[in-house]
Amino acid sequence: MLFGSCTNLIEFYKRIGVDDKIRWSDQMTFIEPGGRRSTLRPSFLPAPLHTAPSFWSFPFLEFGDKLAIARALASLVPFVVKDNGDSFLNWLQERGQTERAIARFWNPILVSALSEDLDRISVSAAAQVVRESMKSEDAGRMGIPTIPLTDLYSAAQEYITRRGGDVKLRCGVEGVQLEDGGPVLKVAEGNAKFDSVILAVPYFALAALLPSDGDSQGLREKIAHFESSSITGIHLWFDRKITDLPHAVLLNRTIQWMFHKSELQERDSDCSYIELVVSSSEKLIEKSRQEIIDLALSEVREFFPEARSANLLKSTVIKEVNATYSPRPGIDAFRPGHVTGWPSVFLAGDWTATGWPATMEGAVRSGYGAAEAVLRGKKFLVADLGAGGLMRLFG
Repeated sequence: MLFGSCTNLIEFYKRIGVDDKIRWSDQMTFIEPGGRRSTLRPSFLPAPLHTAPSFWSFPFLEFGDKLAIARALASLVPFVVKDNGDSFLNWLQERGQTERAIARFWNPILVSALSEDLDRISVSAAAQVVRESMKSEDAGRMGIPTIPLTDLYSAAQEYITRRGGDVKLRCGVEGVQLEDGGPVLKVAEGNAKFDSVILAVPYFALAALLPSDGDSQGLREKIAHFESSSITGIHLWFDRKITDLPHAVLLNRTIQWMFHKSELQERDSDCSYIELVVSSSEKLIEKSRQEIIDLALSEVREFFPEARSANLLKSTVIKEVNATYSPRPGIDAFRPGHVTGWPSVFLAGDWTATGWPATMEGAVRSGYGAAEAVLRGKKFLVADLGAGGLMRLFG
């Protein structure tokens, strides 16, 4: 899932030729247990007021909740908010957010976006998500791939090979050593020397690859401050169609998002294949596969009454224990740049200092930033999405 504000990710999809495989929507449906729906959609009003009419009509929030949310948004949207070492949950509570506003608005939006609980999200990370999503009508448009992610990203390999590059899979790198003429990768099939190396690995895999001298200790000390957040995906196949929605935000339960894959992938079928996503899913990690499926089925039947008479044909649970780094308060001070203490070794990853939190946009920015560091003078990063409407007044 991506949004219109993800300018570098959109450019990347165009670059590798899969931008036509993204289905865009300007509406977001929220569903309460029992099945009642509310839809957030743009209106004729200028940003950041363009979704105000639908927001004020939400039945799952009371007037006091909406008023509190509006006050908080007025503090977040116009300005760039710095990390003050406080959690976003504390920030919300200090500004009089109601329990319902936190549970039904802030929690589903930000936990899904940042894969972390509100009491472990920095104010700056939360503020950036909110500001970027409301800076123009295009910023809030949501894009979802219409093909499996394996097929979507295999296009990157084809892009490389068509231009004379080589992609080696299942070729584990054991470390980097420095020799005259450039860095050497230690791999099982023999060492390989390169002019430059970009280490595009998760933060927790970096230490094992670093050379033993130079900047090694400084980087190890920085990444020691990082922690991981988990994401669990639950895939369910039903023998009949359980909803007409392509996607939805699910409120007040464990599951946060539903993606109707058979609808998104435009399969001609009377059945439903859905993916359910639980971000910051630490509470599910120790549960068995069957426990998670039972929980998912119970909640799906609350949100989609048609599922109560449907038979489950197949199911899969995918636990990503180290899905992203945790955007907790203070962590930005330890995110390293792309350039290291070794002139020919560079870093990439959404955990590096991209200016964005742990998102696919942040990952692409890290790759483009590392490429710019290697090819000095060549530009890959594209500009942020321009502000629209009244947001132009705030830069």
